[in-house]
Amino acid sequence: MSADLVVLRAEGLYCPAGDFFIDPWRAVDRAVITHAHADHARAGHAHVLATAVSEGVLRSRLGAALPLQGLAYGEAVLHRGVRISLHPAGHVLGSAQVRLEHGGQVWVASGDYFLSAHDERNPTCEPFEPLRCHCFITESTFGLPVYRWAPQAQVFGEINAWWRANATAGRASVLLAYSFGKAQRVLAGVDAAIGPIVVHPSLVPVNAAYRAAGVALPATRVLGEPGGPAAAALAGALVMVPPMAQAGAWAGPPGGSSLAFASGWMQLRSARRRQGLARGFVLSDHADWPGLQRAIAATGAERIIVTHGQEAVMVRWLREQGLQAGAFATVFGQQEALPADAPGSAPAAPHGGVAA
Repeated sequence: MSADLVVLRAEGLYCPAGDFFIDPWRAVDRAVITHAHADHARAGHAHVLATAVSEGVLRSRLGAALPLQGLAYGEAVLHRGVRISLHPAGHVLGSAQVRLEHGGQVWVASGDYFLSAHDERNPTCEPFEPLRCHCFITESTFGLPVYRWAPQAQVFGEINAWWRANATAGRASVLLAYSFGKAQRVLAGVDAAIGPIVVHPSLVPVNAAYRAAGVALPATRVLGEPGGPAAAALAGALVMVPPMAQAGAWAGPPGGSSLAFASGWMQLRSARRRQGLARGFVLSDHADWPGLQRAIAATGAERIIVTHGQEAVMVRWLREQGLQAGAFATVFGQQEALPADAPGSAPAAPHGGVAA
């Protein structure tokens, strides 16, 4: 029996044959990074391999001096006898699955990925590419049957209707959305004709990286900067703010505001109530329960390793399907704070990173 191509070490997921790590959470000599969310992309590595299209976001978050080698999707490199290629994950700009081939074995580490029951794609990045393999390392952030995403056109219709009603009433529509991935997906999906769009400064470099990569985003103004909109001008605007910055980040217009959150966790009514939201829009950049099932089946893999999220539930379901299944206990975090009363809930990682 051949040795495992990927094992778990203190630094993260490790490929012994190639002597490199995938999304390590400690500084290492050689790292393959699947995408630029903070729980997958850390600073301090001596050599980094990632997709070329993710370079702008990675450098904006980890520094211009990042020692990065960029690959096109599907391009392969041979390192110590291991053939490495990166393939679209559909999660955020530049997100990739890592395909490893060595000794007659093919393993795929998915990173985070988006796939749903409706066969939809995230319009701001390349769609998920199914890869045949012997072993598939899958995320399971939303690995419970309760998580089933509505068609995204329906969700954007709900966001537009909420914004339009607030604009008519002279209110600002404050939408909490994570600065990398979720915010850009919302910007690409809303009807910009409803009114002005104002963004928190943390969105500016990421938006610039998306635009530089050819993703069409509507014009925005920046909150709180010199020459930015005054409080009174926010009436009727869509104001996009990261959740951690909502307190004291802006001065509302005289007509007040309506607060909403775009997140997969908004599937849970209790989460919406506990956070005092006017609305919760169920919009995730991760696979839902049917999407996870579809992705796993498409690989044809007989062995599945489940990482961060609802590992126990997914492993049990996989074993019931006759598959060899286990889990890696990773420290990948949740950018969106998982509600304390959610099934299988756990505290969010303090750094944040996963756009849910």
